[in-house]
Amino acid sequence: MVADGLAAAAAAFLVHAAYGRWAVALVLPPIWIVAMFAHRAYDRGALGLGTEEYRRVLRGAVALPALSALAYGLGTRDSGLLHDMIMAAVPVAVLAVMLRGTLRRRLHRRWARDRDRSATLLFGPSQGIVELAAVLRRGGAEELQVVGVCLSDPENAADIRKLGLPFLGGLGDINDVVRALGINTLVVLPVPGADVSVLRRMSWAAAAQGVDFLLAPVLNDVSASRLAIRPTNGVPLVRIKAPDLSRFSRLPKEVLDRSLAGALLLFLALPMLLIALIVRLDSSGPALFRQQRVGRYGDHFTMLKFRTMRPDSEALRAQLQHLNENSDGLLFKVKQDPRITRVGSFLRRSSLDELPQLINVVKGHMSLVGPRPSLPEEVEEYAPDVKRRLLVKPGLTGLWQVSGRSDLPWDEAVRLDLGYVDNWSTGLDLSILARTGSAVVRGTGAY
Repeated sequence: MVADGLAAAAAAFLVHAAYGRWAVALVLPPIWIVAMFAHRAYDRGALGLGTEEYRRVLRGAVALPALSALAYGLGTRDSGLLHDMIMAAVPVAVLAVMLRGTLRRRLHRRWARDRDRSATLLFGPSQGIVELAAVLRRGGAEELQVVGVCLSDPENAADIRKLGLPFLGGLGDINDVVRALGINTLVVLPVPGADVSVLRRMSWAAAAQGVDFLLAPVLNDVSASRLAIRPTNGVPLVRIKAPDLSRFSRLPKEVLDRSLAGALLLFLALPMLLIALIVRLDSSGPALFRQQRVGRYGDHFTMLKFRTMRPDSEALRAQLQHLNENSDGLLFKVKQDPRITRVGSFLRRSSLDELPQLINVVKGHMSLVGPRPSLPEEVEEYAPDVKRRLLVKPGLTGLWQVSGRSDLPWDEAVRLDLGYVDNWSTGLDLSILARTGSAVVRGTGAY
C-alpha cells in the first residue's frame, strides 16, 4: 500500500508539472489505493506472484478514469481534475508496476535466504507428494517452505525420505505436527478414495489453528490465469480454460516478433558482420550454419546460426554418441565437444551464435519466445503428447533457455515446452525475455 501511495504521489507530481494543478495530488493517492483494493491487488495470494499481481494493477489503471468520471458526474464538476486523473492513469500504473517489481525481487531474495517463508506441511499419497515436491523445487525460492510430510499411505515413507524431506506421520498426526512445528500452511493433495468429510474436518482444524489450507489440483503446470471457480449446486468446480492459440489472439505477438527482430537486425548488422568475418578467419567453412528444423504444425524451415563447429561435424556425430549428455532423451549434447572451434566455444557460451535466427523470426519461421527448434529426426520419435509443442512457433529463447538449456533432462525440457504451449500469454513472453539476459550472462547449460 505504501508503494502504491508513493507511485500515485509521483504520478500526481508529473501531472502537476505538466498542467500546473495541485488538486490531483490530493485526490489521486486515495482513489488509486481504493482501485487497488477493489481489484484485490493487496490479496496475500497475489503479492509477489508477478504476472497476476501486475494484471490486477493494470485493471485498476483501466478503472481509474471510470472512477474519476463517476466522481465528476456525482458532483465535483471539476473538468480540470477529471482531465488530470485520466492523464495520471498511465504513469501511476507504470510506476506502481515498477515499484512492485522491485519489492517482488526483494521478497524473492529474502525467500532465497529462508526469511519470511511460510512453514508448510504436505499431506497426501506418496506418489503425489514426490511429484509436488519436484515442482516446488524446480521453481526456486518460493514462499512455501516444506518442513515435513504426512502421508495417507505411511507404508511408503521411504519414498519421502529419499527426497530429504522429514516424514512426520499419517493423517492422525497432522494436528499434533501443526502445533509442534508452528505450521503456517497445510497443502493437501487428492487422496484416492478419501471421504470428503475428512477434508472438511481438516479444513476446520486448520482454520481453528490459524493455518492456511491449500488444496493442490490434480494437474500441475497450469497457470493461475487459466483456473476459475464455477459453483454448481453448491459444489465449487474448478474450470481449466483451454489454451488460446488462435491466430487472432497471437496476432499482437506476430507483429511484435517481426518488428522487434527487424529493429534488432538493423541495430546489430555491423556486429553480426564482424562475427561472420571472425568465424571465417578462425576456421575453414562458411560463416553461417544452415540446418533443417521443424516449425509450427510440423512445417520444415532452414534455421540459421553462426557456425561454431568444424564443417564435418555431422559426419563425426556417430563417433561421439557415447559422450551424449542427454542419454535419457532425443537431444544430442556433449560437454567439451571436440568439434567446436575456438571462436565457436565463445559464441555458444555467450549465445551470440543464435543472432542469425532473428532472420528466421522476420521471415515468420520462428518467434522471439517459444519451444526449442526441433530436428526432423527428433520429431519422428515424438510421442503424441510431445507433439503439442508444434502448435506454436519455435523460439529464439524460451523456458528451456532460462531454466538451464542443455543441462536439463529431456523430460524436464518437454515439461517446460508443453507448459509454455498450454499457458502462453503476452505476460509470460515478457517475463521470459526479461529473464533471458541474466540466463545468457550465467551461461548455464551453454555448450
